[in-house]
Amino acid sequence: MGKLALVAKITHVPSMYLSELDGPRKGTRQDAIDGHKEISRRCRELGVDTIVVFDTHWLVNANYHINCAPHFKGNYTSNELPHFIANMPFECPGNPELGKLLTKVCVEHGVETLAHHNTTLDPEYGTLVPLRYMNADQHFKAISVSAMCTVHYLDDSARLGWAMRKAVEEHYDGTVAFLASGSLSHRFAQNGLAPEFAFKIWSPFLEQLDGRVIEMWKAGQWKDFCGMLPEYASKGHGEGFMHDTAMMLGALGWSEYEGQADIVTPYFGASGTGQINAVFPVTPVTGRDIPKAVASGAAGYTPVSARL
Repeated sequence: MGKLALVAKITHVPSMYLSELDGPRKGTRQDAIDGHKEISRRCRELGVDTIVVFDTHWLVNANYHINCAPHFKGNYTSNELPHFIANMPFECPGNPELGKLLTKVCVEHGVETLAHHNTTLDPEYGTLVPLRYMNADQHFKAISVSAMCTVHYLDDSARLGWAMRKAVEEHYDGTVAFLASGSLSHRFAQNGLAPEFAFKIWSPFLEQLDGRVIEMWKAGQWKDFCGMLPEYASKGHGEGFMHDTAMMLGALGWSEYEGQADIVTPYFGASGTGQINAVFPVTPVTGRDIPKAVASGAAGYTPVSARL
């Protein structure tokens, strides 16, 4: 019925907002902003009506959660970095129908998920920053999915992504994009050193690790990458324990995925962290069941939080 038209791994660095404002950082993240605008252009060209964001700034301690309020509007200040994002206005239509549908199918696939459609809960900046540049005209509806999952299994996040794709393709009358909103390595610069690392990666090890991962993505080495994801999330200080990436790859077919990454914004450093905008072609997945690699727990049964 419906279609998953675009999947991407995206940055949401708050310095993108600073890049708009007068001051020493003005214009310094224009490449990342342009990458978001290019992804928006592709979504429009593909007829996307709703953007679903896997948000690594939405921390949850039980279950998976979907914010599918009918409308979002307000002024946002980051509790983490209030000197970067302060009083940023936002407004966007939501999609309660799709949110409840995604939840239903996730539960049917054994992933405990809750929809929040009658709520005063606002999205976090992992959702709001991308929407600022992709959806300034409110062309798209939006849904936010919790992806900083503190006591969750990566294989459950992969299963959730797969179930969401099934929900869209088999039950939704529309076209959807999934955005994994989070960094590669996410080791922030030590307190007091942030200005020095504003455009750098925290360590040569993390920069080399991220570089090798990007090479794997471009070459389509998904079996190898999926096998190393739990350890990469841990040793690479993955943002949100990389649950957004597991969700994204689950939707694409996990280790059976055959696509190759299209790098929209090349890898860059931000306050010590490694960032990118990359689009992953949505390819057919044979069969109607969860891919065996996901069902068998190839994404790792050890909770990521237990290894930190």
